[in-house]
Amino acid sequence: MFTGIVEEVGKVARIETSGENRRIVIATETISMHLRTGDSCAVSGVCLTALDITPNSFSADLAPETWVRTSLSRIVEGALVNLERPLRVEGRMDGHIVQGHVDGVGNLIGFERIPHSDDYWLRVEVPAELEKYLVYKGSIAIEGISLTVARLEDLICTIAIIPHTVEMTNLHSLKPGDSVNVETDIVAKYLEKWIGRGDFRPAMVTKELASQRI
Repeated sequence: MFTGIVEEVGKVARIETSGENRRIVIATETISMHLRTGDSCAVSGVCLTALDITPNSFSADLAPETWVRTSLSRIVEGALVNLERPLRVEGRMDGHIVQGHVDGVGNLIGFERIPHSDDYWLRVEVPAELEKYLVYKGSIAIEGISLTVARLEDLICTIAIIPHTVEMTNLHSLKPGDSVNVETDIVAKYLEKWIGRGDFRPAMVTKELASQRI
């Protein structure tokens, strides 16, 4: 489980291809020193397994499904990726519950500074099947970053971004037309299932949410 609070921005040093499978090598400054072989690491919102760890890099294998269904398919050598290690049991939980299981790939429509402000508007077109999980002021993970929905217009999700987030993530390296990983709030998926089968009860929500907290 992750929180969507990016620890470090890594750089794709190399992409190795073997048939339909790929391995990416990610250069880091500090995060690799805290990884062990087999550990999970969220790479721009995709939960991957760390391999071949050195003090300044780690590798991760990408199955064809991961390559096709995430924004990792657009990366090239030199691309910036957001990195986060899983939440520790004794850790404080910032952000929101992020699983590292990408629900779909959105299209970056715009990323521009808000007039007379230091903040930015990030606008992403989300896949039609994910729109029902998004609500005003609700949580969303874009490229593995925990963010809050500021406005919804059809399939266009607008998010306010503060300068710190721009500086500490890969958002500044993206441009309109780029694909971005989208993960919606898991609570919305549980509610949809319970309501759909007619056995929704408030006590169930309380119990299930409690089980999601570490």
